[in-house]
Amino acid sequence: MSTNKPIKNSYKIALVILVVVALVGGYFGLKFYKTYFAPNVTGKEKYLYVKTGYVFEDLVTDMRYKDILNDIGTFWEAAEKMNLQGPLKPGKYRLKEGMNNRTFINMLKAGNQEPVKLKFQNIRKIDGLAALLAKNLEPDSTAFIKLFDSAAFVEQYGFNTDNVYTMFIPNTYEMYWNTSPKEFFKKMNAEYVKFWNADRKQKAAALGLDPIKATILASIVDAEALYDKEMPTIAGLYWNRLQKGMLLQADPTVIFANGDFTVKRVTGAMLGADSRYNTYKYVGLPPGPINMPSINAIDAVLNKQDNNYLYMCAKEDFSGYHNFAATVQEHNINAKKYREALNKRNIFR
Repeated sequence: MSTNKPIKNSYKIALVILVVVALVGGYFGLKFYKTYFAPNVTGKEKYLYVKTGYVFEDLVTDMRYKDILNDIGTFWEAAEKMNLQGPLKPGKYRLKEGMNNRTFINMLKAGNQEPVKLKFQNIRKIDGLAALLAKNLEPDSTAFIKLFDSAAFVEQYGFNTDNVYTMFIPNTYEMYWNTSPKEFFKKMNAEYVKFWNADRKQKAAALGLDPIKATILASIVDAEALYDKEMPTIAGLYWNRLQKGMLLQADPTVIFANGDFTVKRVTGAMLGADSRYNTYKYVGLPPGPINMPSINAIDAVLNKQDNNYLYMCAKEDFSGYHNFAATVQEHNINAKKYREALNKRNIFR
């Protein structure tokens, strides 16, 4: 009787066991890989926006609707094992095609969101700024407007609801998508304080202005000047008028007072607008800016040209430059040239 048969059977059993172990191990190994390390982000969306107050179920619903993941099931399993639970950290998260669940979940848990580069300039009114903010940040425009219109809030920073727009210095700023209106305001105030350094404050004081009044004047200068090189001249002209107690008679303020920004030429009917922004009717500066003036315009006011000009009129060559005058007589000659040029071109506005 052969003794090799039991040995052969033992080998067969061991082999079967090894195969089973290998298969089971392979299965679980593959499952582990798919759950944590297999590419899963589709690349169909560039960013994932996690709103304030979102919980895991909200996140999954959003990702399913936007087709962000190839396999939502493996993400769910990995998220449970990695404790991605409860309220999530809000933010704007960059998605990379092929990102695996482990990397994705770690990013969300750490709150490693991508900052937003927010650029604003040449915005006429504060509601326009609010609309721009709402396009780039989580809060809606109403939330920003409500804060800007809160007298109690803006007074804490030395402004009122008319002049608070002078606080916003046009530039490019970096902040997080889920920045709240109050956080945004606080950051902008810090930038305002930084901008109005000792040198700028000293120059404003020498003109009898503070930062708010200098910015309001700059908004008029910015609206009048097509070219930056004319800004110091125009600033000098309006400063001369302020010193003499004359009406500024700045057409852009009348347009602002009437609220029709399609107008290219102010007419007699518009001059009667009963608004503190109508500088044909009220002496001195308006209560607030008529736009968000550029930094160049603000610095043009602080470094105004010393001149004796009191009047300005568009040049008759339609270059966008102005003819300046110190007397009414000189101004009338310049105005006549411009009117005649309009008539020649058959321009009626």
